Amino acid sequence: MEEREKLKLAATWLREADGLLVTAGAGMGVDSGLPDFRGADGFWRAYPALKNHLLTFQDMANPRLLFTHPTLCWGFYGHRLNLYRQTTPHRGFQILREWAARLPHGLAVFTSNVDGQFQKAGFDEHFIAECHGSIHILQCAEVCCDLLWTADGVQPIVDEMKCELISELPRCPRCGALARPNIVMFGDYDWIALRTEYQEARLHAWLSVVERPVVVEIGAGKTIPTVRAFSERNGTRVIRINPRDCGIPLSRGVGLARGAVEGLTMLDAALRAL
Repeated sequence: MEEREKLKLAATWLREADGLLVTAGAGMGVDSGLPDFRGADGFWRAYPALKNHLLTFQDMANPRLLFTHPTLCWGFYGHRLNLYRQTTPHRGFQILREWAARLPHGLAVFTSNVDGQFQKAGFDEHFIAECHGSIHILQCAEVCCDLLWTADGVQPIVDEMKCELISELPRCPRCGALARPNIVMFGDYDWIALRTEYQEARLHAWLSVVERPVVVEIGAGKTIPTVRAFSERNGTRVIRINPRDCGIPLSRGVGLARGAVEGLTMLDAALRAL
């Protein structure tokens, strides 16, 4: 099917929908200037200091590093926290909100991103599920309790040449142990999943009342296919926007080999043309 036909079909689905499920991976943030860490080379371009140590994203996103090299680990997460706070969400977020405004059930979000960009773009937090957690929420690294708290009071100062935190390490307010982001890491048995579980329960409650959902999936890759699988489990009208991996059986949806802003802008034009 040619792209023009895909756009017209997808726009028809959007016009007929009563609810919009937005699913998003790291590619959603690229047009806002955020890195997607695609491959070791991509990761090292974002964090050249770690190339000298031959440390990959999988190495850095490992809970063991919190205890073996806490200032290096928090240098990585502190830099990301500062970056996400400074980033302005791109125009594509607003396009999605405009579509949802005319739908009876609005929209809900399922994302593997931990950056909080949907909240920053004005999406209703009650309808956002972050399956990997959020960098803006902290927990005790020793799991002294199930307490979760906001990272608003943490202002990391990072030596970017070394990717090391030079300000004070965040601490658990309950026991004083090292704090960590409430993000699920590789081989992570200490992640407190309660917040994400509540989010996903609310999302499933929303899905249960939507009769004609359309899924708009943006920037979700195959390496960890959580988002792609969720998209296909929740509808046969999936619009997959991905410049590299947009393939999807026609029985499940259509794929657009575009980036987030370009794909959403093209869809918006097709919707307005109906």
